[in-house]
Amino acid sequence: MTPPLRLLTFSTLYPNAARANHGVFVENRLRHLLASQKVESTVVAPVPFFPFSAPRFGAWAVHARAPHHETRHGIAVHHPRYLVIPKFGTNVAPFLLYQAASREIAKLIEGGLRFDAIDAHYLYPDGVAAVWLGRRFRRPVVITARGSDVTQLPDFLLPRRMIQRAIAASDALISVSAGLKSALLALGAPGEKVTVLRNGVDLAMFRPADRAGARARLGLTRPTLLSVGHLIPRKGHDRVIEALADLPECDLLILGDGPERGALSALIARLGLASRVRLLGARPHHELAPIYSAADILVLASSREGWANVLLEAMACGTPVVASNIPGNPEVVRERAAGLIVEHNTPHGIVQGVRALLADPPSRAATRAYAERFGWEETSAGQRALFDTVIAEHARRVADMAGLMDRTAAI
Repeated sequence: MTPPLRLLTFSTLYPNAARANHGVFVENRLRHLLASQKVESTVVAPVPFFPFSAPRFGAWAVHARAPHHETRHGIAVHHPRYLVIPKFGTNVAPFLLYQAASREIAKLIEGGLRFDAIDAHYLYPDGVAAVWLGRRFRRPVVITARGSDVTQLPDFLLPRRMIQRAIAASDALISVSAGLKSALLALGAPGEKVTVLRNGVDLAMFRPADRAGARARLGLTRPTLLSVGHLIPRKGHDRVIEALADLPECDLLILGDGPERGALSALIARLGLASRVRLLGARPHHELAPIYSAADILVLASSREGWANVLLEAMACGTPVVASNIPGNPEVVRERAAGLIVEHNTPHGIVQGVRALLADPPSRAATRAYAERFGWEETSAGQRALFDTVIAEHARRVADMAGLMDRTAAI
């Protein structure tokens, strides 16, 4: 029997007991990869250092409450602390991250850990630190690009240079959409080095719930829109709220939490929409299916995404979507059964898309059937094949180097 492939998964984007939804898309992909029982992984997911856990310290205190070690879904996860320097943090973050992770991995190796490759997520600072870890521990590195690490951070000079060096030094790159692959190529990545492996959707977790019961529990009696995501500007919740002012027949639910909550609450009050908009806060992943099922349309008004998981999650629950026309989204919303892409990501554009979809919605069964084409099996198989290739190529290079040294010594 072939022994399982052994990975070290490395990313600051990974959930922990104090932040259950943080980077859950990385955990979900890994869980489905490990389900094949052909792969094993140990996770090193560094957390910013902060000494105080009292609630009065806000978001920083949440980092302090993260455990140093935990087991999630049967996967061993380690959370070493790394320093964050607020004013200069962006430029020195890769080095500080590397220091903390290097110490932790060395201790794990002393305790018996063995791994064949580093599975890193997010190019900066994580991917930059990962290639340094690869050099130290003499293991190949595969980096997954996920969004703003390719579309936003390269706008800054020093991060751009380090991202380009990480691209060059990595053994392979994964992009979660064709749009992100194009961005990687623009940064200098060779085309043959980039593999597109989209995110999938957990079709068992996200499935149609009792719609009537879900709507009754939420007190919904009218057509209802749903906007899901961290409450930050690029998610575009404000555009959805402004669109609702011109959709008097509709109500709106917003799932998520974040720094824009106060501003969004003020916008809702200013537009006189308090009776039609509810901020539900963040919810665990396993509680989302009934809310998706209760909605008539999911609206995604983001200005940037890598691969928006919420689109497939909603569709898997039978709910069609109205989504902004940004790279990645047209790869998810390909047919009418999925919903609509709006050309203009403005309140007016959202209004037009919502009205068009409400006037002629696909059947919820058709939307679910469309989502069923996006399970995880294809992506997991693609990952296994890529890691097998990278590990074999790394072993060949090591053998060639050893042979060269032997021949040199014999001269």
